[in-house]
Amino acid sequence: MKRNGTPKVKGVFERPAGSGCWWVNYYVDGKQHREKVGRKSDALALYQKRKTDARRKVKLPELVRGKTVTFGQLSEMAVQYADTHLASPEHYRTKDSILKEPFGSRPADAITPQEIDEWLSRHCKTNATANRYRAFFSLAYRLGMENGKVPSNPARLVRLRTEHNARMRFLSRAEYAELLGIIQRDNPQQAPAFILSVYTGMRWGEQFSLEWGQVDLKRKIIRLTKTKNGSARNVPLNAVALEALKQQKEAVTHEAGAPAFPRPGPRSDCRWWFEPALREAKISEYTWHNNRHTFCSWLAMAGVSTREIQVLAGHKTITMAARYAHLSPDATASASEKLVSS
Repeated sequence: MKRNGTPKVKGVFERPAGSGCWWVNYYVDGKQHREKVGRKSDALALYQKRKTDARRKVKLPELVRGKTVTFGQLSEMAVQYADTHLASPEHYRTKDSILKEPFGSRPADAITPQEIDEWLSRHCKTNATANRYRAFFSLAYRLGMENGKVPSNPARLVRLRTEHNARMRFLSRAEYAELLGIIQRDNPQQAPAFILSVYTGMRWGEQFSLEWGQVDLKRKIIRLTKTKNGSARNVPLNAVALEALKQQKEAVTHEAGAPAFPRPGPRSDCRWWFEPALREAKISEYTWHNNRHTFCSWLAMAGVSTREIQVLAGHKTITMAARYAHLSPDATASASEKLVSS
């Protein structure tokens, strides 16, 4: 019998129907075993493996009852992976800490896609945040599968939320001046970090993992080796960014391996000093990441081309930089006029 043109395999089934979550059912020495796998293709492959090994009378290590693997253990693997391979490991440590209470002690293979989805709906204020946590779950389970800790990845069956990125909040020059003034008054030691963020467009993880050995003040560049898209790039330093880095260098230890922006204070992020300044300046719907939008928006308004914005911001595709093209009306009008003269 076929379903949707695919031969039906006894021992491979979907539960609940239409969920996309596939299981295998087989017998070893007369004892029934069921395993939740995830994708149908993976379930078919696992079923064939189980049947082959059963015929060979191989005692499968996967069936030997051992110590229960908890989600907390998988989460720790994800943090270790982020520390070695990713640009913003502190974000992963934060997620690990938050997820410890609801999931940390739970057996990893007992957590269902529905539980993950319900937790995201209850605890994440935006779709973007929910997607970042879903990605963390997925990374933890993927690493667990690669290391033989769990048989499947339930996070893959959790649908991505739709992110609405149409409105990109950026600072006007007046807002920037007022905000900088408040920061210089209340937390002057943090002002160079804010200035550099706005005038280079570096991501949070790129800037706060930066070491002095990556900064070349003579050549006026920063060499980034860990970036979001995985490609190293040089960040040119304009006069304002260069001056901010010089001020920072005078204020902190600046050996080659020392962090350019150590993060002392009650928290490891910038919210403890950045958010009060935003509130006093009456700047709403703005986060640290929006400094990057400010950088790109100011470039576009200065007539910088979309391709140049892509390079300066380190966007992987030109589509990302094209979001700012509408801020350069003179350039758009000039291109439109070519139709008249052709």
